[in-house]
Amino acid sequence: MADTGYVHNATGRLRRVLLCPPTYFSFQPINEITRSVLAQGETADLAAFRREHDELIEAYRENGVDVELIEPQEHLPYMVYARDFGCCVSEGVLIGSFREPVRQDEEIFYEKKIRDLGIPIVGKIVRGSFEGGDFWMLDEATIVHGVVARTDWEGLRNAATILEPLGYTVTGVQINSENLHLDMAFNIVAPGVAVCATEQMPEFFLRMLKKRKFELIDVPSEGVYKHHCNIQALGDGKVLTFAGNTAVNEKLRALGLEVIAPEITQILKGGGGPHCMTFPLLRDMD
Repeated sequence: MADTGYVHNATGRLRRVLLCPPTYFSFQPINEITRSVLAQGETADLAAFRREHDELIEAYRENGVDVELIEPQEHLPYMVYARDFGCCVSEGVLIGSFREPVRQDEEIFYEKKIRDLGIPIVGKIVRGSFEGGDFWMLDEATIVHGVVARTDWEGLRNAATILEPLGYTVTGVQINSENLHLDMAFNIVAPGVAVCATEQMPEFFLRMLKKRKFELIDVPSEGVYKHHCNIQALGDGKVLTFAGNTAVNEKLRALGLEVIAPEITQILKGGGGPHCMTFPLLRDMD
């Protein structure tokens, strides 16, 4: 049974998620990965996008996760990366603020969906930029949040004024903007286990992780652009990744974790993997 509250941590059993079909997706030059794809003259293969997204939905459902879907909007081509409109904590959802013009207004539709689902809104970012791809709970009271390409310090300070009165500490982790979001270079996959591009991380953050006795699966910097860190903890020793993430998948298995790895290749070209496409709505306590 799920405990009271919504999302308590990064690794408890995942019960419910919100996703958005890629119906109106198109490549936009808003990250290093997609700029490279566009430079090669590619356009989005929407049939492949839809097929891969359907496989992602099926993988969740087969592993006992309820999937909620939001209606995509034609003028918002990046809604498929549902993670980014905000973050979910035990008390409810914090609505973020997008930096890139092509993504602005997504939060309006996501907020309406969250309200329709009956989930409380704990606050909204009204100063600066704040995106959910940078959000991590190290434990039930400790939040680390990337300051990379999409979240700025003003947005993070605004978030802290909302989250700290709820009992959380909020620490910014600044890394090179080419990494896009913190979840592209760091990902908690099981209690005390994280996939991490350690070369990209500031020393104070690595010390934080060491003091908490995290075991780090190291990913080289070039793996960031192949989404090797951008995977999703399901809890109960399971991790949702993708078939092409072979080196990381082998290391996860070596640690005794069960790997669920659908074929996802096309959606990755938009600049986000399984973690980016998933907004958690309900997780058990560990």
